[in-house]
Amino acid sequence: MSTLLIKNAQVVVTMDDHRREIRDGGLFIKDGFIERVGKTDQLPGKADQVLDLTGHIILPGLVNTHHHFYQTLTRVVPEAQDANLFHWLKTLYPIWARMKPEDIQISTKTALAELALSGCTTASDHLYLFPNGSRLDDEIEAALEVGLRLHASRGSMSLGESKGGLPPDSVVEEESQILKDSQRLIESYHDSSPGSFTQIVLAPCSPFSVTGDLMRESAELARQYGVQLHTHLAETEDEVDFTIQTFGKRPVAYMEEVDWIGSDVWFAHSVYVNEEEIGVYADHHCGIAHCPSSNMRLASGAAPILEMVAAGVDVGLGVDGSASNDGSHMVGEVHQAMLLARLRAGMEGASRSGDDNNPIMSARQALELATRGGAAVLGRTDIGSLEPGKAGDFTAINLKRIDYTGALHDPVAAVVFCAPVKVDYTIVGGKPVVMEGKLTTVELPALIEKHNQAAARLLNG
Repeated sequence: MSTLLIKNAQVVVTMDDHRREIRDGGLFIKDGFIERVGKTDQLPGKADQVLDLTGHIILPGLVNTHHHFYQTLTRVVPEAQDANLFHWLKTLYPIWARMKPEDIQISTKTALAELALSGCTTASDHLYLFPNGSRLDDEIEAALEVGLRLHASRGSMSLGESKGGLPPDSVVEEESQILKDSQRLIESYHDSSPGSFTQIVLAPCSPFSVTGDLMRESAELARQYGVQLHTHLAETEDEVDFTIQTFGKRPVAYMEEVDWIGSDVWFAHSVYVNEEEIGVYADHHCGIAHCPSSNMRLASGAAPILEMVAAGVDVGLGVDGSASNDGSHMVGEVHQAMLLARLRAGMEGASRSGDDNNPIMSARQALELATRGGAAVLGRTDIGSLEPGKAGDFTAINLKRIDYTGALHDPVAAVVFCAPVKVDYTIVGGKPVVMEGKLTTVELPALIEKHNQAAARLLNG
């Protein structure tokens, strides 16, 4: 039995059903789960470990719903800097084809270290190519060392260029092998218990990189084992055009055709969906991973997030791959989500003074996407808020810094509106991953050196 007492925080943002924000508050965590949340004088007076977080804001651990860890190895590749999605992929596929198992491990640790330093406690990753003997196991093992919760998506590509797909044939797999390995991973690693650190997701890459048969068979296998499904969908106008030309229908309708609509499914992006398609998501409880930085970086567009939220769709945030964002900063993604939603609203006329029919996203709404929203998208009821019975996952930021001067009349909004910062504490299941701004589970200088060496080797062939 172990206990952790957090006390004297300037404000605790619970994100519970009442959205309580507790001044001079804290938490009492026992055996990895929250037992008490409240004002400091209402909590037990002692514990095995005590953290006095005077002057800090405490948030639920942030939840990242879409990423490609391996892409930390190919940030700002010159030929891909100014390309749209399809050309960006064509440029990078040959580089990614050189990866080895150790590259998957190094990039996983790098991405998770970045995420932890930005307040993330649970991350979903979409690994969809496995060159030179690489396996999803490499990522899972590395994630356990870092100490964040991982939803490891067994991605796949089976439709190479020779068969009309986008990826080169060198990075696609046989569909029978994909399904066999998917079953192996579920049986080996998937843990659906409260507080689990590893869950497996089945995640064919996209409609333009796999066949309809693989989509259907993946859905059948996932439902047999009770695991979730994930893919990219409606990210760009090019993709919508491709889907119409290839399958005779828009992306969401194609998902319905291949049995990919349901509460066990979440899609990355969904930038180009209409009102009717948002209704399909809402009616069938599909989730969405909104990736604002990536969508802006690749000039993909601005997803209709406020419309989705208003319709009752579960929406979380994703930093997306570090070659299409070029970072893994969850607080930064919250900041970007709010600003992009406001830009979209302004372009549609919401900026005309006080038009309630065209609201703009608030700071607290953006934070909710990264906490409660992300938990709902990943199908988890044990994370996303700070309340008794939930996992002891939280992040804390010292408010006494230059970035927040003049903004402490509303510290919650300050975290979102002001320049994104690295966090001071990230605690997962009551165990520290970041303490006083430093990683406790990874030797960062050594990791940076190894990562840079691996990136140089990939780029130089």
